[in-house]
Amino acid sequence: MEIEQENPTQDINLYSQKSIGVATFIGGPIAAGYLVMQNFKELDKPDDGKKAFIIGVLSTIVMYIGIFMIPEAILDKIPNAIIPAVYTLIIYLIVEKLQGKELNEHKLLENQFVSVWKAVKVGVISLFITIAGVFAYMYYGPGSAIYDEYDAKFVAFYENEKESLIFYQDINHKSSDSLIYELDNEIIPKWERNIEIIEESNSTKDLPDDLLERNVLLMEYSLLRIEGFKLFRKVILEDSDEYIPELERVHEDIDKKLKEIESLSLI
Repeated sequence: MEIEQENPTQDINLYSQKSIGVATFIGGPIAAGYLVMQNFKELDKPDDGKKAFIIGVLSTIVMYIGIFMIPEAILDKIPNAIIPAVYTLIIYLIVEKLQGKELNEHKLLENQFVSVWKAVKVGVISLFITIAGVFAYMYYGPGSAIYDEYDAKFVAFYENEKESLIFYQDINHKSSDSLIYELDNEIIPKWERNIEIIEESNSTKDLPDDLLERNVLLMEYSLLRIEGFKLFRKVILEDSDEYIPELERVHEDIDKKLKEIESLSLI
């Protein structure tokens, strides 16, 4: 009498370790959590599945928090594939521990696994969900308050800039004494105040690297503006063209600095 070999997973749909690894590389731990959960459901272990999915979500959150904490200079040196490769390997080993026995038996009994393309689809969907979450955190999370505070503080900076540049429109319409008075009591003090605004901003706790970089450029720009207006003062006061070449050089540097600031804003 021939004894039928027991095949407990013959009629259930399981994702292979390979499929889970591919989905994880694409979509991160949240994809792994979902696929492991689906496997546990098929294996009649729904509670373990829920735990796996929750762990996948939490792991994704912790991973991105960790990435955000790495200094940008260091992060730029890490090859793009390294981080996904590391967490994919970790997930692979975890799946081996949690479901390795069942998945190996399923394979040895020559049962079919769910198509790897379905796992890829889960990975892609997970990737989009993760990206949406990251953007939501950046714009609406606690860190966004720093950007809002920064923008509010620099409203005065740009207002000072706008008002000071009106000076150039008045050069041919005001007396030398009026222009000197305006430079000493309004224009130059506005840029000195702008420097104070930058310094106050730099003292903000946990100011992001991109804002610190922007402040460096704004500081250089502000110092150039002060230098330019002081040279204008000398030209007016001494009624001399001696400072014109130096003034032109400063304005060229100002134009270059503005382009740097603009390019940084577009990144």
